[in-house]
Amino acid sequence: MSPPERRARLSPRAAQLPPETREELRRHLRGLIENNRVMIFSKSYCPHSTRVKELFSSLGVDYNILELDQVDAGASMQEMLFEMTNQRTVPSIFVNKVHMGGSDRIFQAHQSGLLQKLLQEDSTYDYDLIVIGGGSGGLSCAKEAATLGKKVMVLDFVVPSPRGTTWGLGGTCVNVGCIPKKLMHQAALLGQALLDSRKFGWEYSQQVKHNWESMTEAIQNHIGSLNWGYRVSLREKGVAYVNSYGEFMGQHKIKATTRKGQETFYTAAKFVIATGERPRYLGIQGDKEYCITSDDLFSLPYCPGKTLVVGASYVALECAGFLAGFGLDVTVMVRSVLLRGFDQEMAEKVGSYMEQHGVKFLRKFVPVTIQQLEKGSPGKLKVSAKSTEGAETIEDVYNTVLLAIGRDSCTKKLGLEKIGVSVNERSGKIPVNDAEQTNVPHIYAIGDILEGKPELTPVAIQAGKLLARRLFGASVEKCDYINVPTTVFTPLEYGCCGLSEEKAIEVYKKENLEVFHTLFWPLEWTVAGRDNNTCYAKIICNKLDNDRVVGFHVLGPNAGEITQGFAAAMKCGLTKQLLDHTVGIHPTCGEVFTTLDITKSSGRDITQKGC
Repeated sequence: MSPPERRARLSPRAAQLPPETREELRRHLRGLIENNRVMIFSKSYCPHSTRVKELFSSLGVDYNILELDQVDAGASMQEMLFEMTNQRTVPSIFVNKVHMGGSDRIFQAHQSGLLQKLLQEDSTYDYDLIVIGGGSGGLSCAKEAATLGKKVMVLDFVVPSPRGTTWGLGGTCVNVGCIPKKLMHQAALLGQALLDSRKFGWEYSQQVKHNWESMTEAIQNHIGSLNWGYRVSLREKGVAYVNSYGEFMGQHKIKATTRKGQETFYTAAKFVIATGERPRYLGIQGDKEYCITSDDLFSLPYCPGKTLVVGASYVALECAGFLAGFGLDVTVMVRSVLLRGFDQEMAEKVGSYMEQHGVKFLRKFVPVTIQQLEKGSPGKLKVSAKSTEGAETIEDVYNTVLLAIGRDSCTKKLGLEKIGVSVNERSGKIPVNDAEQTNVPHIYAIGDILEGKPELTPVAIQAGKLLARRLFGASVEKCDYINVPTTVFTPLEYGCCGLSEEKAIEVYKKENLEVFHTLFWPLEWTVAGRDNNTCYAKIICNKLDNDRVVGFHVLGPNAGEITQGFAAAMKCGLTKQLLDHTVGIHPTCGEVFTTLDITKSSGRDITQKGC
């Protein structure tokens, strides 16, 4: 790139415009971009712009040019172009609505053949890209594609749950997943903090109780603001948002059906499927009639009361944890193991802590029938269950039964069979290559519906953004699905990055691994008299690769915040030696990873006596 001072840059005279004027200016610029095969925003005196004009002339390609220094609103236009493309300098070049960047990028595209390919594209479709699914990944992809100058539509439609629950734009994470889950987790932690506060000198005489209705109203108000923010963001980016259900009718044709059954047809050059997953049901008598799932819990208009949580997924344990934190009677019915796919030592420690703090576990049982005894808010339900290891049966009565036994991909009613997109018949997931491309070249998929990829919101966001840049920009960067960190927000949080101990042994063999671990006691817990030697940290190191950290695990308060930082270090090739050379921040929980000196193989005691 040429030195910044040699570029024609954004004028400091460009002032904030009234919203109406800004919108009119944006429409004008988009019109220029969409109605011209090659659109160059330039300045008459810029030598880089001159070189670009000469390139297109030599190729015999007609282009339209707007000299920003020769129009009254030039400075405001350049500021708006920066908002649209994140490029401050001129020339700013669009080819068939794709933002190519500046002069250096256009010459690179010419040398690589990308420019010639874009010039040959014929826009015969309604849209350059239609994204099916308005969740985190789909919105990320759509907005990035629009920023790159493409004409984009998002189709999003929430099929109501069996209980009739539906929600707004933004997908699972925003509406019925990460966001309300973390807020309810925080509400439960505040209850624990109230108990701790007495030991720190806080005195209060009035009875403290939790109000479910007040909490859900505040959380739903916040979610509503996020829904609105997404709609505004799409409008500002020029993305068409259609609240309809998408179904393929042909290779480049899709049918959009509204809630009232009205049908409209659209065509696009490319499609991205980002439809996510929905909770699975048991398939037994009374499950859809009387049970709820995470789709329903976060907007439930009444306190769920005595609750049975069926399942041992992270959703099950997180929900059980915060419900118990509100003082409710909570039981978790577990078919086999806790947190399948996670490190099992850590999973059992999570379960043990929950059990010590009031959550009851029914191990090796599955429900067989659910009967309604009384209607109400909540009502009463009788649950009959059988053992997975014998003939034993049990019965009990609950106010609410929450199912969290897994999720199914939303791919069955998209018409994918009509266009030949391969789908795993058992899981409903879509196999893709390392560029998120399906077996049909112009159809792509991202997010939870992908086969063998982490089902996490930040992964979908990253994959969607990078996919748009590869499809419509000059990028070749692909999403890295290795060493993706995550956290289970149970009462005692569990954060991890990399391999579980079981998976590490499978990949590297036990003799080639060294596991360093310790128990620790957060300083904040000492005065409060909370559990000593409950929090736990361990790293799994590959001895054949300079003790490189291949697995990071922490069980303790704020585990998500701790894990995020160490995940970045793992991306940089973190080793045990680098951890040893790092000075810890005292007193924190994260510092225990800088002083790990006991290996599992040594058999030494890891209990801690002080802070």
